[in-house]
Amino acid sequence: MDLLGYLIIIKYFCSMNLQDKRIAVLLSGGVDSSVVLYELVRQGLKPDCFYIKIGPEEQEEWDCSSEEDLEMATAVSHKYGCKLEVVDCHREYWDQVTRYTMEKVKAGFTPNPDVMCNRLIKFGAFHEKCGHDYDLIATGHYATTEIEENISLTSHLSPLTSLKWLCTSPDPVKDQTDFLAQIEDWQLQKAIFPIGHMMKEEVREIAEREHLVNAKRKDSQGICFLGKINYNDYIRRYLGEQPGDVIELETGKKIGQHKGLWFHTIGQRKGMGFGGGPWFVVKKDVHLNILYVSHGYDPQTAYKQDFPIHDFHALTLPLEQCFGSPLTSDYPITFKIRHTPEYIPGTLEPTADGYLVHSSKPIHGVAPGQFCVIYDSNHHRCLGSGEITV
Repeated sequence: MDLLGYLIIIKYFCSMNLQDKRIAVLLSGGVDSSVVLYELVRQGLKPDCFYIKIGPEEQEEWDCSSEEDLEMATAVSHKYGCKLEVVDCHREYWDQVTRYTMEKVKAGFTPNPDVMCNRLIKFGAFHEKCGHDYDLIATGHYATTEIEENISLTSHLSPLTSLKWLCTSPDPVKDQTDFLAQIEDWQLQKAIFPIGHMMKEEVREIAEREHLVNAKRKDSQGICFLGKINYNDYIRRYLGEQPGDVIELETGKKIGQHKGLWFHTIGQRKGMGFGGGPWFVVKKDVHLNILYVSHGYDPQTAYKQDFPIHDFHALTLPLEQCFGSPLTSDYPITFKIRHTPEYIPGTLEPTADGYLVHSSKPIHGVAPGQFCVIYDSNHHRCLGSGEITV
């Protein structure tokens, strides 16, 4: 970039003055958000704390840990003299995130409810109910942000234009930018991630040193509210079962029956219960209700190297501006299609309907409905995400 476009990069959380800001902390009951509160209080701040209730409606039927979560959040907020308010977003979750999930799986796709929970609930419904009264919303996500201040040197009277970028955490295992890649720009503007620059071990050490009640509590796994609830039971509760044939793709031979296409995802290789395996799920025919599988420990049909994405959601700038020129050819990127520590190198090619992602290597289990999260070539800035359409 030339002198006229000189850019100054500032680490957002470290540099901003929080003393005159109204801050809301989303306490989940876990160790990460608890250390967020500690970090803010340590700076002399006294934020308000909120626990978002999104658990299942049939609490007596489903084993949910929300009661324990609330107890932990209450204990931590009281430890630091901060008030805690429970915000009921149960209806919004079921009206928006559950509907999204069920519509996608019924159509044969592989959705990510946690991605949409961040956009629609934690930074959406909560904002409508309470967050609009606050300048900043702090969460325990492992992510960082940067402010890019574009100072034009042609005139000292030129306005200062600032851009806020979502950036990766130094902890590749815990990095959660992929779960944040669908939030809106205005939501990113209000978000801060006080522990995003830390490694998980550092967070645990702080929690133990400060004698936080949840210092040794295990991290939650799976969908944000399910707790010990089985994902297939969650789907069965709303879609039931719809048996159909399981066919070997290469031979056309029927090897068994499935209980519903929505219980399987592309690339699945465990828990199918068919003899003579191993088997990999490689394709779904929603119209004929057929599940196609391939046999072997690592069949080529389980891999893809090129795939389209559509409805790309840009976080800070349109992709053309991120790359500094119109997208007329392949541009170097890194990307993820699932929550893993690995950022895969590749290129992005514009098409009439969206983009083609060209991976540097074959990828296992590319499934329609997954979000492909796009980063710059150094996997530092998260540029946004689009839905895979293969």
